[in-house]
Amino acid sequence: MGRFDGKVALLTGAASGIGRATALRLAADGANIAGFDRDGEGLASVGDEVSAAGGTMTTTVGDVSVRESCVAAVEEAVEAHGRLDVLANIAGVCWSEHIADTTEESWNRMMGINVSGVFWCCQAAIPHLIATNGNIVNIASNAGLMGQAYTVAYSTTKGAVVNMTRALAMEFMKEPIRINAVAPGSVDTSMTRNYTLPDNLDEHVFSGKYAHWPMSLPLWPRTRPAGSTERSFRWTAASPQAEEGHGVAPEVSSGP
Repeated sequence: MGRFDGKVALLTGAASGIGRATALRLAADGANIAGFDRDGEGLASVGDEVSAAGGTMTTTVGDVSVRESCVAAVEEAVEAHGRLDVLANIAGVCWSEHIADTTEESWNRMMGINVSGVFWCCQAAIPHLIATNGNIVNIASNAGLMGQAYTVAYSTTKGAVVNMTRALAMEFMKEPIRINAVAPGSVDTSMTRNYTLPDNLDEHVFSGKYAHWPMSLPLWPRTRPAGSTERSFRWTAASPQAEEGHGVAPEVSSGP
């Protein structure tokens, strides 16, 4: 018997990376998956993987930065599966740049996907999750806990996710719902594999955590596989074994 038998989990960013790993693992644990991503082909591919393993996955293609898309994803998940037990806000983007080079378009895109998408999905899903004693897991980042040079916009968004999680937990502390976050370090996904640093980078201010590593080394010498964050997601937040967790954002770091 799986830990998520009969449960329904809506995952944003389900087409790749942490979202894909989480979809496959939760499905293996008995959950019915509703995937939400702007990458329709990627969603279909993950859906095929879930089906091949004996699971069930429905998909919604849309943009998490748009409120109407988030509302539609929640409504479609509930309509297709009859309930909602888990919301996992996994979708996110990350790039590195000097603050002087950050454009309004770049800032708004980062905030829209990493912050607004989390907020709109939570807003739409909470009434359904209260009805099932469900829970929310927001994927933050250790960059949101410590800050990091050349990722000011990204660090800002992930710090916002951590405090949004805590604030929501306080607002709904008397309701039958748990709201938590997970703050991973670097994770091996297509996004991190394609990650580049800006020109004229000063390695001594890049990060207190990483500055002692020579820049000739790979960007993230101790990058974790996507499945490691998925395991942390299950055990520290979404799993019934974590039923006392509420308003927490544990760090899952790959660094020293």
